[in-house]
This record gives sequence, structure tokens and C-alpha cells, in this order.
Amino acid sequence: MEWVASLRRTIDYIEECLPEPVSVDQAAKAAHVSPAHLQRAFSVLTGISLGEYIRRRRLTLAAEELSRGKAKILDTALRYGYETPESFAKAFRRQHGITPKEARKPGAEFACYNRLVIQVTLKGEKPMKYRMVERESFNVAGIKKRMTLENNAQQTEIPKLWGKVNADGTSEQLFRLNQGQIDGVLGVCIDQGNQEMDYWVATEYEGALPEQFDQLTIPASTWAVFEVHGPMPDAMQKAWEQIMSEWFPSSSYEHAGTPDFEKYTDEDPACPDLYSEIWIPVK
Repeated sequence: MEWVASLRRTIDYIEECLPEPVSVDQAAKAAHVSPAHLQRAFSVLTGISLGEYIRRRRLTLAAEELSRGKAKILDTALRYGYETPESFAKAFRRQHGITPKEARKPGAEFACYNRLVIQVTLKGEKPMKYRMVERESFNVAGIKKRMTLENNAQQTEIPKLWGKVNADGTSEQLFRLNQGQIDGVLGVCIDQGNQEMDYWVATEYEGALPEQFDQLTIPASTWAVFEVHGPMPDAMQKAWEQIMSEWFPSSSYEHAGTPDFEKYTDEDPACPDLYSEIWIPVK
């Protein structure tokens, strides 16, 4: 249940910081996981990004403060991280449907988001096929792109990158270049801290690098390798959700904190029987 405890520590940290700004990097330290892993898991398990949860909680507390009728709107805006009353009013209205001024009237209604409570729900009705793999470090060749993790921007940037490499022939080159134990093209996430990550589209390869590619060394690890069956991206998203919500909470393993990756074949991504894999380093 270590992953459940990590999420609880994250939520505790956020609540202790409010209404002050919340550092995702510090929240990840409190949870004992990497920022990239925390944000991915939080989004998978809750359906919203970590940044959106923090924003909703701050605007909930701001509404409670204004409803008591004593605080000035400008002071409240500044206290909850907005530089101007206009930007605060815009965000406030988007969440609550009323202006900060209207919030001070008796009987005003708000869209409040309470502190998340982590509960373990026993599921497991759908089988998960996985195997454990021990591997020494190995090299991959490919391209990388630096992405921001703010507001889960990587969720739109990663599909864009895949669209580009599929259109310009890069993925075809990587499939031809592939050698080693993992037969496919990989999507690798490397946490860089400061709300940034490098995302690699790469393949296992040893030897002289073609000039258009860079090299990355994947550390030696014990890997939990999960089978994914079905068309992209739905099948991959559902597999991650099941791993985070069922497998980690019920297993004795923790994420090792080193890069994880997804393995793709050269089959049609829309194929209903498409086979892919998720490789997670564990300890």
C-alpha cells in the first residue's frame, strides 16, 4: 500500500501549504516519488491534473473567505496567487459561476471542491497479464523533446510528437534500426525536475549512431512488464489506470523512480487486437 501512502502524503502537503503556492517538486519529495511520476499517477487516478486540483482547492478556500464578508477582494486575490483582481475574477467565475463581489452576498452558491480522501476499492475483476524481467543497463537511440508538466501539458505534447515522427518517417527508421531484446519503438519519460521532462521516441540499439539520433542509457532494473491489448490511445490509458489503481496498491512493489516506457509495434494503432507493453522499473 506504499503508493496509497504516497498519495496521502501529497494531499497532506498540499493542504499544509494552502493558501500559499504549492511546489509540485516539493509535493513529489513529500510523496517520495519523482514529479513526473506523481503527476501522471495523480491524473490517472483522479481524472484531473495535480495543478488543476490545487487551483480548485485554492478557489474553494477563497470563496469561503469571501462568503464571510470581511476580506477585501484584492487582498483575497493576492493571498490566493492572483496578481490582479481581474485575473482572480475570471478564474473565480469559471469555477463558481459568480463574481467575487457576488460571493459576498448572503445565500451565494459555490462550486466547492473538498480535500481529496484516498480510499482503497477492491477491484481486480479484469485480469492483468504481466511478467517480471531483470535487465542490465541498455542503450536506446532516438529523438527527444523537452516538455513542461504544468497543467499536464505533456498529455497533448506527446501525441503531437508521435504524429510528427510517424509523418516524417522517423518511426520507420527506428523500427529498421531496432536490435536487442525489445522489438519495437519506445516512448520513454525522463523526469528533469522543475516541472519539466524529456520524452524520447527511441529503440534499443548498440553501435555507431546515425547522425539524426541521440543515445540514452536505460539503467539496470527489475521491470514489471504489462501487456496492453487494444487500439491506441484508449487501451494504453486504461492499462495505466488499472496499474495505478489496482496493481500498485495491492502489490509489494514501488516505482523505482528511474525512467519507465511504453513499447509499440509497427501494427496499425487502430487495430482492435494491437499488442503493446508498459515497462515499469520497480523495487
